[in-house]
Amino acid sequence: MSLVIENYQHLSTLTDLMREAAASGEWDSLVALEKRCAKEIAAFKPRDVAPVNEDERKQKAALIKKILADDKAIRERTEQWMHQLQQIMQNTRTEQRLQQTYLSQG
Repeated sequence: MSLVIENYQHLSTLTDLMREAAASGEWDSLVALEKRCAKEIAAFKPRDVAPVNEDERKQKAALIKKILADDKAIRERTEQWMHQLQQIMQNTRTEQRLQQTYLSQG
């Protein structure tokens, strides 16, 4: 197996862990894994070449599709969490305004 395929397999494992962290709401783990993933991509990107044979090209394509699917799942979960966080913050601001209005009248 080529180094390129090994790199993509490793990246696929990392994105799988990232997807699991996002799904379970482990945001600190997700951030740490994301940083690790970015470092590993930066390290192997200069050595990323097209595989020589058809089997390796297919493997690389399949791994890229899986990585992109993981990325989509992570984005969906984080966007959902961000929306929930915005709702909480908006409700908190509304509550604070109401308290200020009623406390200033009392």
